[in-house]
Amino acid sequence: MDQSKSVYVTIRQQIFEALEAEAVNSLSKDQLSKQLSSAVDLLIERQGLSVASVVRNDFVKSLVDELHGLGPLQTLMDDESISDIMINGCDHVFIERNGLVEKASVNFIDENQLVQIAKRIASRVGRRVDDSSPTCDARLQDGSRVNIVIPPIAIDGTSISIRKFKKHSIGLTELAEFGAMSPEMTRLLMIAARCRLNILISGGTGSGKTTMLNALSQYISEKERIVTIEDAAELKLQQPHVVRLETRTSGIEGTGAIDQRDLVINSLRMRPDRIIVGECRGGEAFEMLQAMNTGHDGSMSTLHANTPRDALARVESMVMMATNNLPLEAIRRTIVSAVDIVIQISRLHDGSRKVMSISEVVGLEGSNVVLEEIFRFQPLPMQGDDGKVKGNFVTAGLMQRSVLVEKARFFGLEQQLNSAFKVGEAV
Repeated sequence: MDQSKSVYVTIRQQIFEALEAEAVNSLSKDQLSKQLSSAVDLLIERQGLSVASVVRNDFVKSLVDELHGLGPLQTLMDDESISDIMINGCDHVFIERNGLVEKASVNFIDENQLVQIAKRIASRVGRRVDDSSPTCDARLQDGSRVNIVIPPIAIDGTSISIRKFKKHSIGLTELAEFGAMSPEMTRLLMIAARCRLNILISGGTGSGKTTMLNALSQYISEKERIVTIEDAAELKLQQPHVVRLETRTSGIEGTGAIDQRDLVINSLRMRPDRIIVGECRGGEAFEMLQAMNTGHDGSMSTLHANTPRDALARVESMVMMATNNLPLEAIRRTIVSAVDIVIQISRLHDGSRKVMSISEVVGLEGSNVVLEEIFRFQPLPMQGDDGKVKGNFVTAGLMQRSVLVEKARFFGLEQQLNSAFKVGEAV
């Protein structure tokens, strides 16, 4: 441990022993900063230490961050270029910036400090993390998603994973500017959202599924009533008529848990025009399909899968988890009649995120679900000099029997759809 860190640990301990929680909570951030600055100067002089003013300011900032913020994490949370923060014990903090993971320059004093910050994060949103409940999903006040795992489940020390979200929602146009998809794909997805198509967004962890869901939701009419259902609320819908529902874990007595399936069932009684499930993970997929099939067109959800076909197979599996008495053929017919579009997103090895495929669920052929790929990303065999993945977004055009064509015609958007490509012709 270097000298400045050793001095900080000593001063921190003395200040924390003298502080009263009520007094800290009653002070503003500026007031607390002034009082801590005086206390730090006094303790340094009393111990006859030589500490530069810049280092003293760092001490004060660290103390304020720990008492009013998230300790060493606060600097990372304030950095808008960071999208993910991953903590594997007190000495191993990693960040993701521009799609690439790197080790952060911050760390925690010890495991106890890390555990205390983890518990503070959970308690701020009415959740808990302790020996009886060692895992926790929560969200911060700015909407960032947090997962916490403490020992003994986390063997090498407390693990915290934070997924940060931009303060301003990214739209489909911005995604096209970033190279995630082509302008033609943007136009197609705008129309799909406006025309109330049921959309599944599929992809791996950190691929941008929630970003895409937020972007699509911007094209929902302000006249529609939307119910969102999430484990940890992170969707940022701009419409005025939105009801946000969030799951709840069981209390100390082991009762009172409300899962996504309960919320989907309840949402059907709330007269929604659209239901948006942040992420389908289990039995709620069955109710979601039922809702899509019973007048709640335009519903959307995300799930983890590597391809559009895998996504539909995962939905099959989740429906089977919810009900044992439905034959596979009936489940597939339900999926085909409910889901219209599957958007496949991936994070590539260069850190970029791309819409790899937009596919339409056409129907059943025998016992197999038929998918019609509308757009796909076709990577070039050679990378660019900068190591970035290069490629083209290609399309075979829309078939005349496409549900998107029918819905666009119904909503008076057929001409806009045709501007993306000639219906029925290859492009």
